[in-house]
Amino acid sequence: MMKYIKQQFAFNSSRTRLYQENEAFAKLIPAGSLVLDAGAGIQPYRHLLEHTNYEAADFEKVDKEYAKSTYVCDLRDIPTEDSRFDFILFNQVMEHLPEPEKVLNELNRVLKPNGKMIYTGPLFYEEHEIPYDFFRYTQYGLNELFKRTNFNIERLDWMEGYFGTVGYQLNRMAMYLPTKPKDIGSGFSGYLLAPLMFITKVWFGLLSIGFHKREVKKKFTKKGYPKNYVAILVKN
Repeated sequence: MMKYIKQQFAFNSSRTRLYQENEAFAKLIPAGSLVLDAGAGIQPYRHLLEHTNYEAADFEKVDKEYAKSTYVCDLRDIPTEDSRFDFILFNQVMEHLPEPEKVLNELNRVLKPNGKMIYTGPLFYEEHEIPYDFFRYTQYGLNELFKRTNFNIERLDWMEGYFGTVGYQLNRMAMYLPTKPKDIGSGFSGYLLAPLMFITKVWFGLLSIGFHKREVKKKFTKKGYPKNYVAILVKN
């Protein structure tokens, strides 16, 4: 039972949306195309690109698991010729770049004219892969960066709806809110509030599961804000 509850609590609708976006992008890519997965990490979308010639680039400096990269390099300097790739995947990477404009210029350089790139990245997310976590981007910041680096924006959209954002925030609160009296307040107030805080954490955890499940069924974008943005870009 506990294993099932943990699995439900770990469910993240953003991963579902991220997979769906990359799956749709992969279906647009003709067989035999040369594809670069920039900042590929464990290469979670490689199986979607079995019909292509797949190459990966990553600097491999974060203390985490990596799949074998074709190019172990800084994305500001990819060791390949101009206009090599037909398509590029650029997922959840730009927040980790100290000089994002230089990387976008480099990705533009190695992409063929009229080649396409998928971008995904967070607007609302906790610090991660420390110390390589530098920025969060609004849609307006993204629009400016893409235009500066000679990409036409075919699509710029919320990756998930507000239900996914709320589910994530509730999940983090369920994880991080304190329950020890000394962490809540001094004196009697800490002991008084500790049981309430515990109940709140449990309730938020259950609510987070509900919101993540709802996100998968309905992408609500009328109000609120996304956890991530997705863009489809075309080289000028």
